[in-house]
Amino acid sequence: MTAPRVVGPHDGQLASLGRTGARFLIDGGDAGNRFALVEHPMEPRALAAPMHRHHREDEYSFVIEGSIGALLGDDVVTGNAGDLIFKPRNQWHTFWNAGDTPARILEIISPAGFEKYFHELGAELKDGPPDPQRLAALCARYELDMDLSSVPGLIERFGVRFGPK
Repeated sequence: MTAPRVVGPHDGQLASLGRTGARFLIDGGDAGNRFALVEHPMEPRALAAPMHRHHREDEYSFVIEGSIGALLGDDVVTGNAGDLIFKPRNQWHTFWNAGDTPARILEIISPAGFEKYFHELGAELKDGPPDPQRLAALCARYELDMDLSSVPGLIERFGVRFGPK
C-alpha cells in the first residue's frame, strides 16, 4: 500500500523533453493505476508535441501558470491559469505554451500507464534527437499515433518552437 505524503514544489523526478519537461508527481502504481499526475513546465512558445492521439487514455490539463493553446481535432482553444483542457482518447491533439513567459500544467492521465512514456522519451532524448525507429517502437508500445509531419505547420500557424533548446 502506498503511504500518504506531501509532494513539494521541487519534489519528483524531472525528465527533459526539449523545451518541455515532465515532473512525475504521482505514478500509476501510487494510485492503483487509476490515474497518474505529471507536471509539464514549458518554455515560452514551446510546442509540447506533434499532433498525436492516444488510444488508451484521456488527458486533463489543468493550467497552473501561463497560457496554454491546444488544437483538439479542428478546434483551437486557449486555457489560462485555473482552466482545465480535456483531451479525450482517440482525438488528434497537441498543445503549446501560447505566451512569452514560462507556463506549467498539471496533466492528469487516466488510466495510468502513459506517464512511463515520458520517462522513456526523456531517456531517448538525452543524447540528441531520437532515432526514428526507436521513436516509432516507443509510440507503438503506448498505442500512440504521432504525426511528425504536422510540426512545420504547427510552428508556422501558432508561432511556436519545437525540439531541443
